Amino acid sequence: QITTVSGNEFLLQSDIDFLILDWFHAIKNAIDRLPKERSCTSRNLEFKLRRSSSIELLNSLDTESKEPKPEHRKSLIFRLNYSASDTNDRSRVKSRLKKFISRRPSLKTLQEKGLIKDQIFGSHLHLVCEHEKSTVPQFVRLCIKAVEKRGLDVDGIYRVSGNLATIQKLRFVVNQEEKLNLDDSQWEDIHVVTGALKMFFRELPEPLFPYCFFEQFVEAIKIQDNATRIKSIRTLVKKLPRPNYDTMKILFEHLKKIAAKESVNLMSTQSLGIVFGPTLLRPEKETGNMAVHMLYQNQIVELMLSEYSKIFSSEED
Repeated sequence: QITTVSGNEFLLQSDIDFLILDWFHAIKNAIDRLPKERSCTSRNLEFKLRRSSSIELLNSLDTESKEPKPEHRKSLIFRLNYSASDTNDRSRVKSRLKKFISRRPSLKTLQEKGLIKDQIFGSHLHLVCEHEKSTVPQFVRLCIKAVEKRGLDVDGIYRVSGNLATIQKLRFVVNQEEKLNLDDSQWEDIHVVTGALKMFFRELPEPLFPYCFFEQFVEAIKIQDNATRIKSIRTLVKKLPRPNYDTMKILFEHLKKIAAKESVNLMSTQSLGIVFGPTLLRPEKETGNMAVHMLYQNQIVELMLSEYSKIFSSEED
């Protein structure tokens, strides 16, 4: 622990003895290189190795002021401490930690008491839906409603980035508060809303297209015959978990409305595929085929937008 005359404290910790000694010598050498009027003599430097395995470096040094003051000469203490507990000490620490952990309240208890709130961003889609007793997150519905109300004609909608600081602020509000009013003036920039919606899908621990479906969708988009390709994609979509299917359906219906305004907002199905492909669909483990995967990701989203009615139709073939 290093404490300066101004009250600043620095703590360096390690269980490795030789690393502690390296730090000690580095500090000592730095002190020795200081001008004589600001450094201490060897008589004022004390190195102790106690049975408790603590090393202390004491030095009366004023590192804060360029002109050393007498009252500061003895006010600065450098301490370098480390612990190397024996087997018994380690056993006692482990035992105490186990008791502490066993007495800790469960996450569910903390949530019930309101001490920990359920997060929207970064949570699994099915958990968000279970908490809200819905199959589509309320935040997704609110964003879509706001964009369709005031963003369909905006140039580059979903492609243009909003202010990141404001997006993060919106993210914080969503995670901390139950009610959200996207008509509030602070969310006036529609690109902030679209940015937050894309961030929600990016931060899902598992993408909207579950990992176990990734290769199946890629194989389906490779099919040469268009009718067979659409049928394969439709079959896979129907197999998705209910929250994934319902959220996907409402999102793609929304994006189809965006593409319908391409002449105004300049966002075609291809542009939307480029924006949403990697966000909604990605492999669990990245490989050397990232460029190829990205091409397929974009194509899958583009096809699902172009053939929305066939893929999401409730009618059986």
